Amino acid sequence: MTVSMAGAPPGRIKVLHAYKVFVPDMFGGIPHVIETITASAAMSSAVVAPRSFGWGGRDQRGTTRVQRVASLGTLSSVPLAPTYPFAMARLAWDADVVAHHAPFPLTDLALLGLPEHVALVIHWHADIVGREWLKRGVAPLIRRALTRADRIVVTDDTMLESKALACFRDKCTTVPLGCDVRYWGTLDGPMAQRVAELRRRKPRLVVAVGRLVGYKGFDVLLHAAKHVDTDVVVIGDGVLRQPLSRLAQQLGIAERVEFRGGADRDDVKAHMHAAAVVVVPSVTDAEAFGLVQIEAMAAGRPVINTALRTAVPRVVRHGLEGLTVPPGDAPALAKAIARLLADPDFAARLAAGGRQRAFAEFDQSVFQSRIEAVYADALARRRRRVAMAAL
Repeated sequence: MTVSMAGAPPGRIKVLHAYKVFVPDMFGGIPHVIETITASAAMSSAVVAPRSFGWGGRDQRGTTRVQRVASLGTLSSVPLAPTYPFAMARLAWDADVVAHHAPFPLTDLALLGLPEHVALVIHWHADIVGREWLKRGVAPLIRRALTRADRIVVTDDTMLESKALACFRDKCTTVPLGCDVRYWGTLDGPMAQRVAELRRRKPRLVVAVGRLVGYKGFDVLLHAAKHVDTDVVVIGDGVLRQPLSRLAQQLGIAERVEFRGGADRDDVKAHMHAAAVVVVPSVTDAEAFGLVQIEAMAAGRPVINTALRTAVPRVVRHGLEGLTVPPGDAPALAKAIARLLADPDFAARLAAGGRQRAFAEFDQSVFQSRIEAVYADALARRRRRVAMAAL
């Protein structure tokens, strides 16, 4: 059986979100963005996504209906889910808008069967970085999807420089990401006690959050940690967990490094608040925004990020809310961590600036309202095209 959108409340736009993974199979930036959008009461939402591995099925996340498609595993971060394009194409018939969270080539393939009356919004989260063979193979499908799109959403103006978007900039709109800053910024009694205990045990704690994949740069963080007196907690899971654990052993820092796996949101929040520093050590432009930075700012933590050509160093700005170091530069990262640990007054000033910025500019209600407007505009454009074609 498949999820249907036919029973959506009247008057609400029916939106089908499509991506390669969804919570709880994987927690991360894009799944969290999708969850934030689907929390809007102004839309009726469904999600279609392959499993990380295993049989498909359907379930519900709050009011959001989720269709999970069977997968044989992943290859180059792409789920091996041969039935996904067919499942997505079927679900699209019931939708007003399909929200394609790119990059995911199987959705580009599925869009070949997108009904003409359904609006298409592409969330261009990032270019495909590296994997030239994959980029060449799927480039025609991506161009076709961008041509079919009614609107294209980017999270920062830097993304408009993408060569893939060069011919489609008239469709693009910039909508910075947002999150539930009130959740990340407040602690109840039990959580406050847990945070206090973590701080007591690890007063010089460095926290990093993300999938354990190459572009996240966690190996750089481990090399930096070798030269700083600190404890490190890495929250997230992925194919590099064992290699990173071995690297910590080789560097002689295994007793100071904890890999917590794919922890739940409350666990992330507790460690975020307990951290002296939150590090986002990404090494390639595949890290397009770094949503974890907003969460860390809301929690009142100083952030160290890297000087990528993306929104990352524009979200947390050097010397204002955190420090920015060259990507892949372990000595520079070690120096930045040591500086914040050695100067708590400076770290507190950065943290205060970040908290103010998070609440002023990145609240999820602002993000949701902007996305709702984009979907409504895309649907209006699509209906005008269909009406004109019928004349």
